[in-house]
Amino acid sequence: MTFARALGASRVAVHARSSSSTTTTPRARAMTSAVRAVRGDRTAHALGGVSSAVTLGGARASYGAVRVRARASLGSRHARGKRLVVEAMFERFTEKAIKVVMLAQEEARRLGHNFVGTEQIMLGLIGEGTGIAAKVLKSMGISLKEARIEVEKIIGRGSGFVAVEIPFTPRAKRVLELALEEARQLGHNYIGTEHLLLGLLREGEGVAARVLENLDADPAKIRSQVIRMVGETQEAVGAGAGGGQGAAAGSKTPTLEEFGSDLTKKAEEGKLDPCIGRANEIVRVTQILGRRTKNNPCLIGEPGVGKSAIAEGLAQKIAANDVPETLDSKRMMTLDMGLLVAGTKYRGEFEERLKKLMDEVKSDENIILFIDEVHTLIGAGAAEGAIDAANILKPALARGELQCIGATTIDEYRKHIEKDPALERRFQPVQVPEPTVDETIQILRGLRERYELHHKLKYSDDALIAAAKFSSQYISDRFLPDKAIDLIDEAGSRVRLSHAALPEEAKELDKELKALMKEKDTAIRSQDFEAAGGLRDREVELRAQIKAITEKKQEENKAKVDSGDATGPTVVEQDIADIVAAWTGIPVDKVSSDEGTRLMDMEETLHKRLIGQEEAVVACARAIRRARTGLKNPNRPVASFIFSGPTGVGKSELAKSLSAFYFGSEEAMVRLDMSEFMERHTVSKLIGSPPGYVGYSEGGQLTEAVRRRPYTLVLFDEIEKAHPDVFNMMLQILEDGRLTDSKGRVVDFKNTLIIMTSNVGASAIEKGGGGLGFQLDDNAEDQSYNRIKSLVMEDLKNYFRPEFLNRLDEIIVFRQLNKQEVREIAYIMLENVFKRLKEKDITLECTERFKDRLVDEGFSPAYGARPLRRAIMRLLEDNLSEKMLTGEISEGSSCIMDVNAEGMITVLTGDGKELSAGSAYTGAAGIS
Repeated sequence: MTFARALGASRVAVHARSSSSTTTTPRARAMTSAVRAVRGDRTAHALGGVSSAVTLGGARASYGAVRVRARASLGSRHARGKRLVVEAMFERFTEKAIKVVMLAQEEARRLGHNFVGTEQIMLGLIGEGTGIAAKVLKSMGISLKEARIEVEKIIGRGSGFVAVEIPFTPRAKRVLELALEEARQLGHNYIGTEHLLLGLLREGEGVAARVLENLDADPAKIRSQVIRMVGETQEAVGAGAGGGQGAAAGSKTPTLEEFGSDLTKKAEEGKLDPCIGRANEIVRVTQILGRRTKNNPCLIGEPGVGKSAIAEGLAQKIAANDVPETLDSKRMMTLDMGLLVAGTKYRGEFEERLKKLMDEVKSDENIILFIDEVHTLIGAGAAEGAIDAANILKPALARGELQCIGATTIDEYRKHIEKDPALERRFQPVQVPEPTVDETIQILRGLRERYELHHKLKYSDDALIAAAKFSSQYISDRFLPDKAIDLIDEAGSRVRLSHAALPEEAKELDKELKALMKEKDTAIRSQDFEAAGGLRDREVELRAQIKAITEKKQEENKAKVDSGDATGPTVVEQDIADIVAAWTGIPVDKVSSDEGTRLMDMEETLHKRLIGQEEAVVACARAIRRARTGLKNPNRPVASFIFSGPTGVGKSELAKSLSAFYFGSEEAMVRLDMSEFMERHTVSKLIGSPPGYVGYSEGGQLTEAVRRRPYTLVLFDEIEKAHPDVFNMMLQILEDGRLTDSKGRVVDFKNTLIIMTSNVGASAIEKGGGGLGFQLDDNAEDQSYNRIKSLVMEDLKNYFRPEFLNRLDEIIVFRQLNKQEVREIAYIMLENVFKRLKEKDITLECTERFKDRLVDEGFSPAYGARPLRRAIMRLLEDNLSEKMLTGEISEGSSCIMDVNAEGMITVLTGDGKELSAGSAYTGAAGIS
């Protein structure tokens, strides 16, 4: 008897209860909607009476009454047919199966269809997301997005008008019949998502079957996977007379199994990663568990040090019978607090769940609870007038009736558990320290096989050692072994993806396939189904060719590996270095020959921007080379300098040049103008405001910038203007390469280049300059520079404290600029002006007379190169701007800057014709 006939036969029973009216539940409304959808006509609306009779507590009684009345009015054979439908459509559908039906209707509405077909049921199965069917389809690589696209390709979109009740197609009804039959064959008294999927596969002729075929899904594989997962999980979440019996129905701890998972069972099945190097902590936990009362260890450590791994390690020891007699035959269950709280809308629901769970644990003395993030007990489930989970558990924890292992971070323990002494005394803290680099290497070697199986490649021993060392040295805001494990995991993914590309011969076919699919879509939209069918055949042929080529290539690679001719993809040290560089921006890979040549020519490159100052350029270049080759002290910054000297000689310019040369751009450096930190209270801006003050959550200007970009140049401009407290704060940076911000986070400065500029000693330079700035021979100039350097050093010692100066790598005194150096700087500044004019399509030339005039007016030993910048502004830029505003110089023009016989600045056209004099500036103004 089909569903349609049986539903028609049930009208008498429906009419018998249609006058009854009680409060409907969401499940009842969902079942009503499902029946209406299957029936698809007005008669099905009468079934609302059945669903309205269904209350949360009395569903079976209501349906029983319906069946009794039906028996009285119909023959026994007719009644049996009706009962089959009621049990199948209502009582045996799980919540997830009902959700699938509702989602199928929603998919039909979304596509504008007035029917629910097999394709909508398939989309509902995928969209439900948590059932066995969804898991199987997703494991086959079938996503909701791809399935929707295929459905639209095959049947297109509807008119847009959709009826309130959307009927099921005959094929969809057949799927439901087959689902019931599949459930019977498997011996299940419920219909779940897995049975709907099996029914969908057995039907085999609807649109859903074509969609699965297009997505390269093998129905036989899907079916075997479903049956395997059903056998593993035995999921049964039915409702009504035949349902309500879960997989844990025969278990002593159904609540615990619903809201937790068995770590011991996972250990027996080999699903847990090995726990390496934590023998002392496991012994300590075992000792605490053996106590008579308050036998509850709490693992405390930083995030990522392996607290949960210790619990898993203990579970593995229990599974292997490698534990003392006190822990023999124990089961370790992990409790999911989020799942326990989820869905408890009404007062008392959470307490009832937790009480059931506690009773189950007390009744089974072999259970040890593991609660990760144990601080979530505090406040969990607390509502107005209710108590939280921590207070409910306290008596049982104290008396030893309930054994519990907790795990939480140091901060969360201090923030939550220490504030509740009554809870704290019930847990015995077990400190979990961060493993050393050597211990981390052993951990990585123990995990190597798992990650090799997952990524289908090999890890070299050098890669594992590099992961431990690089993560310890360059990633300071996380902890071992977590950060090292993440490195090898991402490196494995990166290498695997690089080897997963299509073979060369398949790439052309893939391009043809993509073009063909576009043509097919166009043909379907234009309703040229004959052409679309031909293209479809060609698409299947191309897919088969690509698959054959790919499989052949894989077999060849496998054969090479098996024969020893090839080792397959392998993660090496360079891959780890690339991942570290991607995470932090720090180049930790080996220096290439091109980069080595570039570093050796660093002085020459810097001198293109910075004229003179040989000592400063050489000192900075040496520091960069030391750091790049890995020879610098790993516990200090790359280098720390004070650039002292007169104003305008290139102190800040050298810092900018270094940033552009080695860190990518001038903007890559962190620049702090120390004139903003002259007051005592402004010092907190560097590391962040203390708690309770405005800006506490924003972090410090210095610490936040370095946290985000640990490989950078930090410029403290005009350091002598800062408050003395700033120097106290910098002692830790200069000596240990670290600084703690206002939130207690340690910021790593070990990969920063620290430069401080200062004008201290400028007066000594000005007074003792003697003949500097004039044409002296080399010996006289060096003698004068050395004399000035000693004077500047004396001034620095008088201004800064000895412990500050003693931590610096070098104090560099910049020379005053001579006239030849000012001339070279003038050429550089003029080139910058030429570039700006070229952007406006204006060509400019300057005569030697004009350049001499610029140098004469811009040269000042006391003020460096800044007067030259002002001279260019007055003599060149101001004159040109006037000519541009009057229209004498426009786009495409060529002009020449010159000085005439009277010493006046003139602007000539490209052919030598002088432009009108106007009010051109002749200079002689400003500081000289």
